Amino acid sequence: MGRSVAILVARLIFAAVFAMAAFFKFAGLTETAAYISAAGFPFALLLAWLAALFELGLVLAFLTGAFFSEAALLAGAYVIFLAFAFHGPSHWQGNQAEFGFFVDHFTLLAGLLYAAVHGPGERLALRQGLIWNKEAASAR
Repeated sequence: MGRSVAILVARLIFAAVFAMAAFFKFAGLTETAAYISAAGFPFALLLAWLAALFELGLVLAFLTGAFFSEAALLAGAYVIFLAFAFHGPSHWQGNQAEFGFFVDHFTLLAGLLYAAVHGPGERLALRQGLIWNKEAASAR
């Protein structure tokens, strides 16, 4: 029972992190687009919309357990992209806190990789996905 509760709490934390990110993007799309543009990316408003929608999709995957491992891997790649694009070495000289933000992304990556390998758990999970289904079925 304790294992199931821990997994559900972890899923809720992952969902909450990306729900907050999506909420703030939707609430301030123009500000998010300006931030994206300042980092040197073209089509900033489109990218802001895509990021918010992607994060919303991650929330759904983490809450339902459907395509959980795939979502965790994609989220990991996304988080590391964000680390380098918005908090990478070029930002450290101007603000030492940026290094801390950069490193924090790697701790989230570690959790996401662990989650991707171990899956959404047995409780309250739509166990649908494209990867590792055969291994999970044979382990039971």
